[in-house]
Amino acid sequence: MVYSAGSGDLTLSPESNASLLPRNRHTLSQSDRVQSFASITTESPYTAGAGSRLATISDRFHLSPDPRDWGLSLYNDCKEPDDDLHNPNIRDHNTWGPDRGIANLGCLLVLGVGLITLFAGYPIITYVTRITPSNQGGFNLGGINASGQIPKIPGNLGLIDTDTPSTVFTKPSWNGGPDLELVFSDEFNTPGRTFWPGDDPYWEAVNLHYWQTNNLEWYDPEAITTQDGYLVITLSQKDTHDLNYQGALFIILVHRSIPKLLIPVLNRNKFCFTGGYIEASVSLPGVNNVVGLWPAIWTLGNLGRAGYGASLEGMWPYTYDACDVGTAPNQTMNGLPLAATEGGDASQGGVLSFLPGQRLSRCTCKGESHPGPIHSDGTYVGRAAPEIDMFEAQITGVPLTGQVSQSAQWGPFNAGYIWQNTSNNEIIPNPSITVLNTYIGGVEQQATSAVTNTNPGCYEGETGCFSVYGFEYVPGFDNAYITWVASNEVAWTLNVAGMGPDPAVNISARPIPQEPMYIIMNLGMSTNFGPVDLANLPFPVHMRVDYIRVYQPSNARNVGCDPKNFPTADYINTYIEAYTNPNLTTWKDDYNQPFPKNSFLGQC
Repeated sequence: MVYSAGSGDLTLSPESNASLLPRNRHTLSQSDRVQSFASITTESPYTAGAGSRLATISDRFHLSPDPRDWGLSLYNDCKEPDDDLHNPNIRDHNTWGPDRGIANLGCLLVLGVGLITLFAGYPIITYVTRITPSNQGGFNLGGINASGQIPKIPGNLGLIDTDTPSTVFTKPSWNGGPDLELVFSDEFNTPGRTFWPGDDPYWEAVNLHYWQTNNLEWYDPEAITTQDGYLVITLSQKDTHDLNYQGALFIILVHRSIPKLLIPVLNRNKFCFTGGYIEASVSLPGVNNVVGLWPAIWTLGNLGRAGYGASLEGMWPYTYDACDVGTAPNQTMNGLPLAATEGGDASQGGVLSFLPGQRLSRCTCKGESHPGPIHSDGTYVGRAAPEIDMFEAQITGVPLTGQVSQSAQWGPFNAGYIWQNTSNNEIIPNPSITVLNTYIGGVEQQATSAVTNTNPGCYEGETGCFSVYGFEYVPGFDNAYITWVASNEVAWTLNVAGMGPDPAVNISARPIPQEPMYIIMNLGMSTNFGPVDLANLPFPVHMRVDYIRVYQPSNARNVGCDPKNFPTADYINTYIEAYTNPNLTTWKDDYNQPFPKNSFLGQC
């Protein structure tokens, strides 16, 4: 079927073989489809006007083969503004100028300097500008920071017990010095505290026999606890470790400290102090008319640990910083001076001293083991483990009377153990209740001691009241002293001039102890201390401590076990077994360690 152009009539031509019926769809080839589609666009039943034709699809949707006609530039000869960034031409390098290179080098330089500063400069700057913490702090659990501020730590681990009343944070000096400020306290108000190693942040009880003084009891941590607001130390009749009694020695932990007689409490590497005032409120054990108990609170230099003999040999009871015969064994050299061989301990044939010599003396040869520090003349500072006792309680006299002995131990010794106890050096405000102790020393120690009558009611078997005991001291050689307090009153004072040079035995002055000191509390028995009335002692007996507090002047704070001027930590850690093994009774024989060579003895 075709249209005749121009006539508008539809003529069916027989030769067209056209059919009004649908063709078989499967007989239409691809060429037929293309031709048919083209014919749709070119054939029309209407007559077109002159010079016109109907647009084809290709005419209507035609794209030029040249992309430039599309508005796009895809040819190499067409440059875009950013072509030089991702396709630089080496021939164009002069067009960049020096700025880019300078910027690159500058960036690398900044990065390099930054890395060097970070990994090398920063550590150096930190080291040079660091502020070294002072020794005004505990620097252990709950320690004091370098500013002297004392934190309150959750769990009551601070140096000052949160139960301590603020009204006692300061107190006046007992000897006319500056006012004192609280630096440590324990009120013992928390019930059920235990003191096995690691149980308590400050205190530790020892587990040993105190053989040095032939104690009758075994010291056991089970014998110490806190109850009803007190520290309670119990001495009981109990078979243990082949002994018939059990007591305790309790130490406020310092750097491997040492226990003492009686029922001791041990303090190791947690709190030490140098100078100031320490006091405790105590109810004494037993009754006031039965002899034999030996309760005590005392302090010891941190380089010795009570109950650990190896740590003490050549250390206790020295307090000496001179290089002379006072550092020698038996306080003699070639049998001289004569005063050191006679007029001493009557039980030992008059010999003055059995001490082995000061182990860490000012005579120590260079290069030998010594904790330091060093004097400006190149000699070592003499080091030791001196002792100052707050009290050792006793029942004595006729009639039997309760007393406390308050003393300090010294080495080397004066001739005949007689110190310069003039009225200027020995001051006793109330001679009616305080007198000098008749015991002045023996081959192992010299003692400066006075005994003071106690309040007869302040024993657990009497009214059970509490008395305040303590001592205040200024360490060193200049204006130094120790003032002891009993029943909250001054008992007596020793001025350092009393321990001056003694030409009879060729020794120099001994300072009031300068070592960091730790605190020991104990309860036990020993015939070395006096008669023991086992038949009438009312076992079990208890020493109760309401509180213990330490004060220091604000301008002389010195709290810590490893102060710069008297370090202890490195030395103790070097010889740690001597401070932790109670079976090592001597430094030389059991521990197999030599004494450092001594220049006075010609050993350098």
